[in-house]
Amino acid sequence: MTGGMLCASCKGRGFCGLARCPITARFHSRIGSAPVSSYMGAAPSVFVGSHGYPAVQGGPLLLDDTDRPPDWLARGLSIEDVVNLRAGTISARAPVGRVQGAMAEVALSQKPVDVEVAFSRPVDFDLRFDGVLTPVGRSGPVRRLDVLDNPVVPRAVERVSSDTDLPASEGLTELYRYEVDVYHLADLLAAGTLGKAPRVVPTRWAITAVDDTLGRARKREIVRYPAIEEVLVFGATLYGNTIAVLLAPGGWQYEMVECWRAHSLWTHDHDSVTVDSEGKRKSGYSPIAGAYYSARLAVTDYLALVRRQARALVLRSVSGEYWAPLGTWVVREAARQAMRSPPERFATLAEGAAALDQLYGDASWREKSTLLPRMRAERTLSDFF
Repeated sequence: MTGGMLCASCKGRGFCGLARCPITARFHSRIGSAPVSSYMGAAPSVFVGSHGYPAVQGGPLLLDDTDRPPDWLARGLSIEDVVNLRAGTISARAPVGRVQGAMAEVALSQKPVDVEVAFSRPVDFDLRFDGVLTPVGRSGPVRRLDVLDNPVVPRAVERVSSDTDLPASEGLTELYRYEVDVYHLADLLAAGTLGKAPRVVPTRWAITAVDDTLGRARKREIVRYPAIEEVLVFGATLYGNTIAVLLAPGGWQYEMVECWRAHSLWTHDHDSVTVDSEGKRKSGYSPIAGAYYSARLAVTDYLALVRRQARALVLRSVSGEYWAPLGTWVVREAARQAMRSPPERFATLAEGAAALDQLYGDASWREKSTLLPRMRAERTLSDFF
């Protein structure tokens, strides 16, 4: 695998074996701040690392601002604004057995909880990026951690988190029906507040597990509905990430084509394309990683809303405008924006595919897609009327 292809697959996860990703390291010098020995203020969420699992470390994420990407978008924050905001975050780090109670209080609350933290040594700036997690500016070992106020826990969250007979997957699905958003759900799962035998889950895994669990639940729902009757095309662009979605008549199938354009964040002189697909069941973990499940959830949410099923083809094209990796949430929110936009409607698959070409920027995706030729070959019942 060439350097560009490896980088596009790795997205900062260390596949090359280097201690620090050479691509994301260049952002480290953009922003700096003085070391701190203590913190008193808001903790809007939690962060659990994956190194050394199951003996992981975690704690509250310390930030006197919102930690929800929809709020950042509502404020019109640019990529640089988000990087600057996240550069000020501190991940309070301790063996989870020491701080799990405090983590649970922060995770359960729908509003930031005030905490006071003393660190074992001064915490210096160390901005970290990768393709799944939202950047964190600093990480510090906890000497003392106190929660200063009471969490504000929604009634549904309190009920589900206290039900030790309810599996975590069912708890997530039930809370989503009560409109608890995915960001709160990821915190609940990471902090070990759900399930028959609750355990702390690394944040990286919790984010994807929530998208995957909710997407699978949506799939089980939508396969009971009739298929859509025309070809629909949706599109949106966020921070240089273009998401184009084609829905066609037929039983549930899903494919995602992800392209990092030449000279974009993880590539060099050539485009890097990854493809993955599924039918009623998904086999293995997607090579596209978290973006696959985030986009799938947005599509299945739309189909559940209109009470239909469809064959779904999702394209992600990432340009050089996306100069800093902000995390999987960018794909999730771009896909949500796409599915909330009024669709273009077409009578034929050929017309819909041509519309995808326009949104994607060219027709190169057709050579990579396996779903498009299947859709061309498979005749649905509606073709006979």
